[in-house]
Amino acid sequence: MTRRPAIPLLVGVLFFLAACASQKTGEAPPYRLSPVSFSHIQNWKQDQHAQALDAFRKSCRALSKKEPTSVFRMKEAGSAALWQRACSLLPHGFVDDVSARLYFEDNFVPFRIEAKDGGEGLFTGYYEAQIKGSLLRKDKYQTPLWARPDDLVTVQLGLFNPEWKGKKITGKVINGQFIPYDERKEITTQNMLTRAKPLVWTDDPVGAFFMEIQGSGQVTLLNGDVLRLGYAAQNGHSYVPIGRVLLARGEIEKPVTMQKIRAWLEDHPERAQAIMNENPSVVFFRKIEGEGPIGAQAVALTPMRSLAVDPAYFPLGAPVWLETEKHHTLVIAQDTGGAIKGPIRGDLFWGSGALAEKGAGEMQEKGHYLILLPKEGRVHDKR
Repeated sequence: MTRRPAIPLLVGVLFFLAACASQKTGEAPPYRLSPVSFSHIQNWKQDQHAQALDAFRKSCRALSKKEPTSVFRMKEAGSAALWQRACSLLPHGFVDDVSARLYFEDNFVPFRIEAKDGGEGLFTGYYEAQIKGSLLRKDKYQTPLWARPDDLVTVQLGLFNPEWKGKKITGKVINGQFIPYDERKEITTQNMLTRAKPLVWTDDPVGAFFMEIQGSGQVTLLNGDVLRLGYAAQNGHSYVPIGRVLLARGEIEKPVTMQKIRAWLEDHPERAQAIMNENPSVVFFRKIEGEGPIGAQAVALTPMRSLAVDPAYFPLGAPVWLETEKHHTLVIAQDTGGAIKGPIRGDLFWGSGALAEKGAGEMQEKGHYLILLPKEGRVHDKR
């Protein structure tokens, strides 16, 4: 049976968003683009461009499915047709770093993205989590990782007005009223079994919490098989970083890293769930077969070559030159994240395993990036 959100509430939400949209009409974006030449990009020729090209090929498969006349929220990115033409020129067969670099130079123009206030951006890391689990609830395996609940309703607001394309609200219908979905503290204390299916049970509630933050992970089952889980949905509540909560309460000191947060949670089991509940956002999962993990662009992520960005400003699939304290490298915008907000904000995917977890957890770097936009029809600098 199709669930129909209560009309009065939806009308109110739509009028509110209409007001917000009207206020932003014609408003300049909070960034500016400045063209540069490849010859002025520090360490550009030293990067391993073939790795970036392999990641970009995956994005091209997603870009090829877009309507050619469709446009991105970043107006400077042009139409999908421009990107599809660039993808059609991808070199075939084995490609070395030099050939890959020349492909990008021949078909793209780099633009430095600068915030209007001139400040630097923040770049962090994420990884594919790994935990142990059981398909059955037994013994110490008592913490579930949920599939998308049956009563979770997501309304795509772009269906009501093109200006709201990409915006959505999530909730549930109770007694004919469309209301916000449960927060974490409610989900962890209520009986969800009548509303959602547990995909797996784990003995590590802290590990399960971090798997939600990462948005994907691998679960090693009791028989040795590995179950790969990916993002399916979210409960509609904004992500609250509990590291900030712990810092404000004097429980940990700067710099805030994932390792410090995990250590605190494991050292304070009697308070851990209450602290985790300070983040009302909950991620629901789905099983993934084959290559993964899968990013928001619906392509498999590549370690150290996939970047999560804010889709409100950034076109998914775009090549990005990352410039931070420790990284000068070409990556591809292929994912998003609840904490990744703003025009100069990125989350670098490190892969899976202990080294990836350590590297991602410790990454807190200031920096900038350049976006590579298709060359056709643009005024550009020569190499």
